[in-house]
Amino acid sequence: MAGSYGLLTITRIVDVSLDSLTPAYPVTFRSPWAPSRHPRYVRDQLIRAGVGALSRTTIDTGTEGEQPPPEDDHAFLGHPRGLLTLSGLEVWERFSFLGMQAILVLYFAASVSDGGLGMASGTAASVSAAYGTLVYLVSVGGGWLADRVLGSYRAVLWGGVLIACGHYAMAVPTAAMTWVGLGLISAGTGLLKPNVATMVGKLYRTDDERRDAGFALYYMAINIGAFAGPLITGWLADHEGYHWGFSAAALGMTLGLIQYVAGRRHLAGRKHAAEFALAPDAMRRAVRLMIAGALATAVLATALSLAGWLTMDRFVDVLTLISVIAPVVYFWVMFTSPRVTAEERGRLRPYVVLFLASVAFNFILFQAYSTMILLASTNARTTILGFDFPAGWYTSALGAFEVLLAPVVAAVWARMGPRQPHASNKIALGVILGGLSFLLMVLPTSGHADDTYRMAAWWIVGSYLLLGLGDVLLETSGMSATSKLAPKAFASQTMSLWFLSLALANGIQAQTVKLYDDVSKPLYFGVNGAVAVAVGLVVVALAPWLRRTMHPVH
Repeated sequence: MAGSYGLLTITRIVDVSLDSLTPAYPVTFRSPWAPSRHPRYVRDQLIRAGVGALSRTTIDTGTEGEQPPPEDDHAFLGHPRGLLTLSGLEVWERFSFLGMQAILVLYFAASVSDGGLGMASGTAASVSAAYGTLVYLVSVGGGWLADRVLGSYRAVLWGGVLIACGHYAMAVPTAAMTWVGLGLISAGTGLLKPNVATMVGKLYRTDDERRDAGFALYYMAINIGAFAGPLITGWLADHEGYHWGFSAAALGMTLGLIQYVAGRRHLAGRKHAAEFALAPDAMRRAVRLMIAGALATAVLATALSLAGWLTMDRFVDVLTLISVIAPVVYFWVMFTSPRVTAEERGRLRPYVVLFLASVAFNFILFQAYSTMILLASTNARTTILGFDFPAGWYTSALGAFEVLLAPVVAAVWARMGPRQPHASNKIALGVILGGLSFLLMVLPTSGHADDTYRMAAWWIVGSYLLLGLGDVLLETSGMSATSKLAPKAFASQTMSLWFLSLALANGIQAQTVKLYDDVSKPLYFGVNGAVAVAVGLVVVALAPWLRRTMHPVH
């Protein structure tokens, strides 16, 4: 589970065709200073949250530090050196985020006497999903803030600071600080996640065959954090208490920020100002409105809560409703905008299919940190080869499989080059594998007279193996395809739309997991898994149409 995952100072407008760039920049394709370092690079890579391609943009002819050193281009396993810096940040961000999430639903469901909040299992899973919904909804605003106010570098930096503060708040053993911490983490992740994806996308030309492999390596690197985080936080939660686990997450995010600042010179297009900054008056007005809106929302939420209207269930329902409405509005605006050309509108239609495929897969993936953990804690053995381990460690298996499988996938795509499967087929296979991971759980949960059985640990591990491979296939291909399909007038919003698919997946999950306590486990996992497999098969059936309409995605 799995994003969001500046450019160039405005000094002059460049409006050039691809043909005109050849005589303007007569250098070899593989040269570090080939057209990929000049207006063609700008046109292909001017993206917010990893997406978009603009034919009109601006370049900076005098500001130093906007591009990494030329020798960086193949310095990290044949990829740009900046990929290591951004991957290193995500290692620690995922360490903190998923390390915390591995124990969050257990913390919600644990009794107060055991240091938890005493929620029912279904409620705990629903609240955990609602938190995920909020994280990805905020990502939409994070992309806009980076575009217009902060710039990519500072958006990621301040997002990391908020995340670290949120984890430190959760380390305080009170329920009130738990909610404060989750709010800070949501805001920080919304700033950081889409904009890191932006900065990764800027490291490659749109037609660079290393692009998918680079995203796979990036995904492999961040899943090192996904593997290590639950090991540390799970052990601390089991032996010392949940808030010790949250403390470890805070330390991890702090280390990530340190290495990010240290490696900033290797980041392509880094700026201190926003790429498309608002005019000074508009900037001040926007800041005032944001502060006033935040205060008004806090006051209204407090008043409604004290009046007894804003209960936890209603808050979850509101987030689900927003997660449904937001992408519908986004698609409607892009399809009807006069700034979107007919050709770009044609590319948006297949993007709707990718969006729905992402929703179906991530609906399964995010339950690795809710219903699957609850199932593991109550109905799975926590012993392998005589070694006892906390239930939270199961989520490390997901990260481990992605660490191991991502370089294999990257190597396969790199070796196949232009012969590799179309992005839509990769995504479809990922969705099908996600569904199969849930269908697998029908077998060990069936045929029991009561709910006291204990399945072998390998069932959970096998499910995570299928889910991990599906995640590598779908997320890397999905993010890479998204970065090529954006209408140029909405370059700053399209990756936000991808993150809205994650919000919608969590929003749907927040409702369906309420049934976890009310239906049999075989029925729950079987129906959810079958739906995901069906969606994947539909994408496979649409493959010929997708290949025709998804240019320049191959």
